[in-house]
Amino acid sequence: MLDIAICDDDPTQLALLATYTNEWVQNSNNPAFVHQFLHPDELLRSCEKRRYHIYLLDIVMPMIHGIEVGKTIREHDQQAVIIYATSEPSFALQSFATNPINYLLKPIDKGRLHATLSLAASKLDPSDEHVLTVKTHAGIQVIRPSEILFCEYSKHTVIYTLTDGRTVRSKVIQGTFSRYIERTLHDKRFIRPHVSYVLNMDYVESFTKTRFTLRSGHNVPIVIKQYCTVRDIYMNYLSSKGKT
Repeated sequence: MLDIAICDDDPTQLALLATYTNEWVQNSNNPAFVHQFLHPDELLRSCEKRRYHIYLLDIVMPMIHGIEVGKTIREHDQQAVIIYATSEPSFALQSFATNPINYLLKPIDKGRLHATLSLAASKLDPSDEHVLTVKTHAGIQVIRPSEILFCEYSKHTVIYTLTDGRTVRSKVIQGTFSRYIERTLHDKRFIRPHVSYVLNMDYVESFTKTRFTLRSGHNVPIVIKQYCTVRDIYMNYLSSKGKT
C-alpha cells in the first residue's frame, strides 16, 4: 500500500491534485492512501511521525519554500519519490538538489501527472521493504519496519507502537524476546537500549543517560550500564546519515 502526500497552500489546487491522484489510484494496480496538506508545516510535522512513499509538492508556499521541504524530507528519507507541481518554471534547476522524479508546471496536465505517478510507483515498490508478520488475536498483522516507533516486551507478548498512533499486540510468543526480535535488529535503524525494548532510531528527538525521547512524545528507557554502548551505536547511526 502506497502512501502519497500532497502539499499545496491553494485549496483549489490541492483538491485538483488530490482528485487527479485518486483517479490514478483507481485506474492503476497500485492501491494507495492519498494524504492532503494545506501548509508545509503540517506535512513536516506529519513526517516526524510517519513516512510517505511519494510526495507531490508545490514550490511557492508560505513560510517554507517547497524545495526546502524537499530537502528536509531527504534528510531522513532517501528512497521516497518527490514530484514538484508549480506555476514557477524558474525553480527547476534548484529542485535537482532534492532529486525529484519530475517537475510539472501548472495548470497540471492530468495525463502527465498520471504518467509520472506510474513511473514513481515502478521505482518505489513498498513490497521491496521486508515486512513483519505479527500473530495477534485478531489475525495476522503485516507491519513495515518504517511504521514502527518502538516495540516493548510485556507479559510474554510484544507490543508494537506505530507511527500512526496504533498499537499492535502479538499473541504470547514462543521462546525469548531476543530470538523474536532478532530479524528486526538486523535492520540498522533499530537498537535495543533496554532488555524489554527495541527502538527505531529514525524517530529519536533526544536522549539522556536513562532514556530516549521520541518526536511522538514517547520515552524508551536505556539500561544505565549499557549507556555508552547505546550512545555510540546511535551516534554512529546519525553519522552514517550525515547528521553529526
